[in-house]
Amino acid sequence: MRHPTKVFDEWAISGKDKGMEKSHSASVIEILDYALDKINTGNNQFTFLDIGCGNGWVADRLSKNENCILSVGIDGAENMIINANKRQSKAKFFLKDINDFVSKNKFDLIFSMEVMYYLDNPSKVIKNVHNILNPGGRFIIGIDHYFENKDCHNWQEKVGTQMHLFHEKEWINFFKNAKFNNIFSWRANSNDWAGTLAITGTK
Repeated sequence: MRHPTKVFDEWAISGKDKGMEKSHSASVIEILDYALDKINTGNNQFTFLDIGCGNGWVADRLSKNENCILSVGIDGAENMIINANKRQSKAKFFLKDINDFVSKNKFDLIFSMEVMYYLDNPSKVIKNVHNILNPGGRFIIGIDHYFENKDCHNWQEKVGTQMHLFHEKEWINFFKNAKFNNIFSWRANSNDWAGTLAITGTK
């Protein structure tokens, strides 16, 4: 089994990151539309963090939102960050180990798409995310690799890297154990497949 960052580095070099951007876009837009509709910061301005930002397309997209005053993307794959910085975006991108990153900044909206199940200890990272949210802030994730999606059960072997396969209830429990409030889940973009498991909670 190779480390996930090695796999994503290769994908960034080969251009597969652009395919991921295209294939994930419908789910990501639905998930972010939900979160943006519920921004509750008083003046509607917000700060945004994308955990596992890949080539930076989501953080770049959010940086263009008139109410977004800071958009940040972090990723553990160096070549993904290199690709992200080529965008010349208003968003800021940083190479970070997601398993144990810390942040001086706190955020109103933290997002992660197709990342959490690659991590050493997703529950620990979700608790860490809670610590860097502003009061009332929201964490929202999308994952395609979860037990109820039978089509994904062979992905670990196909890709050759660690992928935790948890039930939806287990992911929800991670949010509960991290002291999130107003936890809600649904299947995004579920027209002709199981859909992206979206889970969200507030601080």
